[in-house]
Amino acid sequence: MSFADEANSDVPTLPGTHSGIPTYLLEKARKEKETVFETRTKPINERQRLPVVPQGIERDDFLKALAELKGQLGAEHVEVNDKPLRDGWYMEHPNTHDMMTILDEEELVASAVVYPSNTEEVQEIVRWANKYRIPIFPISMGRNLGYGGAAPRVRGSVTIDLGKRMNKILDINPEDYTCLVEPGVSFYALYEAIQEKGYDHMWIDSPDLGGGSVLGNTIDRGVGYTPYGDHWACHSGLEVVLPTGEAIRTGMGALPGNNTWQSFPYGFGPYSDGIFSQSNYGIVTKMGMTLMPNPGGYESFLYTFQKEEDLAPLMEIIRPLRISNILENVAQVRHVTQAIAARGLPRATFFSSSGPIPNNIIHAAAAKTPVGDHTWAYYGMSYGPAHIRAHKLALVDSEFLKIPGAKKIDTSTLPPDEYFWARDRVAAGVPDIHELRWVNWTPNGAHIAFSPVSPIRGTDATALFALGKAAHDKYGIDFFPAFCVGLREMHLIVEIVFDRDDVKARKAALDCLRDLVDEAAELGYGEYRTHLVLMDQVAKTYSWNDGAIMKFNEKLKDALDPNGILAPGRCGIWPKRYRGRGWEMTRDSGMGSEGNGVAAD
Repeated sequence: MSFADEANSDVPTLPGTHSGIPTYLLEKARKEKETVFETRTKPINERQRLPVVPQGIERDDFLKALAELKGQLGAEHVEVNDKPLRDGWYMEHPNTHDMMTILDEEELVASAVVYPSNTEEVQEIVRWANKYRIPIFPISMGRNLGYGGAAPRVRGSVTIDLGKRMNKILDINPEDYTCLVEPGVSFYALYEAIQEKGYDHMWIDSPDLGGGSVLGNTIDRGVGYTPYGDHWACHSGLEVVLPTGEAIRTGMGALPGNNTWQSFPYGFGPYSDGIFSQSNYGIVTKMGMTLMPNPGGYESFLYTFQKEEDLAPLMEIIRPLRISNILENVAQVRHVTQAIAARGLPRATFFSSSGPIPNNIIHAAAAKTPVGDHTWAYYGMSYGPAHIRAHKLALVDSEFLKIPGAKKIDTSTLPPDEYFWARDRVAAGVPDIHELRWVNWTPNGAHIAFSPVSPIRGTDATALFALGKAAHDKYGIDFFPAFCVGLREMHLIVEIVFDRDDVKARKAALDCLRDLVDEAAELGYGEYRTHLVLMDQVAKTYSWNDGAIMKFNEKLKDALDPNGILAPGRCGIWPKRYRGRGWEMTRDSGMGSEGNGVAAD
């Protein structure tokens, strides 16, 4: 496919493909795609390639093993990755590599992709991988953008794409407000199914973009923006294929004929679900999820604050309101620089020199927008009947306006394409596609995320902001901080946007992120989630008692995965046969991802 063909092909839609866009967002998605390709200068990769064979197995043996797998699953369900790597875009993303790679695109790349249709076929694949000691890397839909996308940590792994053929919504229970889904069910698809059934008494909770897997986002502990924003806390019941091929159900699912698998998460005995979250201990093939009752009304609101120094007093105001649920949803406190970038215009529209964009240029641009000039913006939502909302919103108003210069925006004056309305939809459980507009800030825009967690305190917010600003200034990168405020903690999500076709820009972004991880850890702030390339470094920051937690994780890995085949290296957890061979990525390992072989059996 040529560049023109790729740019001009229509956006895939539901229900035609599991990874498609709902029709209510089709025109918006077409426009988003157009802007992505307008800023793309990276040539289409036409290089013919041989499949990358994982270390530890000879090429001929690997190809024979793939032939055997084709015989088991059907040749059409096993694809060798010997074609040029195509980046695509959000709705047409690759499943062979990371479309927003921070390394050379041939580093974190799969050797083949397999497509199981059910749990039993996943078991077959796992047993096959154990037989030949081939590393496998499961993905749900591969849209884990900013954290590695669909790329396997070990180059040459066989990707198990669970989404293509395992994309059924197995149950939606309108009485219990629960659902049961397979890995290929996106937030878009779940929302559409609930609407089609007329279940308007139930909401879903969506992250910023709705194209990701409900299951995949949840087991990676992703977040959304309603009161049900902690997705892992809202799941109930897993079906898991272990690294040796056995299948288990957790919680009440272990009881044959049970009727509470999605209603009560714990069952009897040790609660094992946690070890399958952000790990490489099993492949989750089914997951239960709780759904939010329609609150009977909602109302979004937006406040702006003028100074960077307003961040500390704002957090002191937010904390008691959030803990008492006056501020009800996982809201965002977003910096004006990212707000300008979210308009979708290239950076060169405002500033063409190198180095971070000057504050006066950002504020001049902000002054021309419908929201007006500001430094911080709080996007929130109140839920419930009108009289309940009025009481809560009056309390919020009286507190927020204590900050000099604070302003409540009259949202009725904002045009339909203003970013505020995307936040309004997502906080009302309606998936959108607006969020990635800020990636168009650079040509060939890509992003990688710094995601530390802290208490909701002014001192912590100020310390993290100062740390992030200094690192971005050092590497000449524009700073996009946004605080996502949970119930008693907040995630600072800093998106580092870079040109993925520029080697120097990729290196600056990675060096900046490595500095941020180490410097944040020194101040007591750990990341809750990270990119594949940073997993070893982040894992090492959790070093209390001589790294006791990693020693525990490795014991579990060796017990559950004695042959070390399942997603080696994910979240910094390496099987025994890889340890001590240079596989861990550190600052000293530079831009390479591979180690020196694996131990012989």
